[in-house]
Amino acid sequence: MENVLRLENVTMQFGGVVAVNSLNLEVNKGEIVSLIGPNGAGKTTAFNVVTGVYAPTNGAVYFNGKKIVENFPHGKMKKLYAGSQNGEYHSRLEPSPDKITKLGIARTFQNIRLWKSQSVFDNVLIAMHLRRTSNFLSAMFRLNYREEKEQRLETERLLKILGLYEVRNEKCTSLPYGLQRRLEIARALATKPALLLLDEPAAGMNPQETIELTEFIRRIRDEFKLTVFMIEHHMDLVMDISDRIYVLNFGALIAHGTPEKIQSDPVVVAAYLGESEE
Repeated sequence: MENVLRLENVTMQFGGVVAVNSLNLEVNKGEIVSLIGPNGAGKTTAFNVVTGVYAPTNGAVYFNGKKIVENFPHGKMKKLYAGSQNGEYHSRLEPSPDKITKLGIARTFQNIRLWKSQSVFDNVLIAMHLRRTSNFLSAMFRLNYREEKEQRLETERLLKILGLYEVRNEKCTSLPYGLQRRLEIARALATKPALLLLDEPAAGMNPQETIELTEFIRRIRDEFKLTVFMIEHHMDLVMDISDRIYVLNFGALIAHGTPEKIQSDPVVVAAYLGESEE
């Protein structure tokens, strides 16, 4: 299958703490892949490396077959480095989050990060500005009015598809929690990604909202022809929706495979529930 995302020996170290150690994983085109593990396992850290929030201490990230991130221990980290694969990488490629997004990778966050003072409509429209071709002069002289009109129409279309059109003029913070989550996903979709990263999308949701979210993720994957990479603690959602699952524990990959395989893996069960004292 065609790789959309590949992490190669990604290690992230903070001082003397190795948060992620030599992580290797692949996400194939059209898949929904989940990254799970106990709190503090390094899941969001891995997302932050992929999206340019952190430069990895060592390793590389590939998107659609092209290397987009690479780093190796240098400076003070030469002596502090405690991760694996030291000496295998020799280049530094550290794009900023906006450049990663322009490549076609969008994300949501564990804690909702909407523009709180803006309406539902404006939250999505502002995200579309990433793809805008105008500059300061064209904007000042209103030479970009056609592009602006197209983006407004596209924002309306997106809100209709995602069931948010009726609340488009409401302040985003006035929405119920489940709709705020949906809006955050809509804002990510406004950047026209090929790969969507969801960081605990079901966090704080009640059972009915979680069921609706499961179907929502499937629908946007199909309608927008997306690949989805997701962090989630809600195991019913993970097992129901995932094509494959990777499991992290203390920064290391301990298992990967289908939901059926992961559910019956004794190492995974031990990591979540603890070893028996017997």
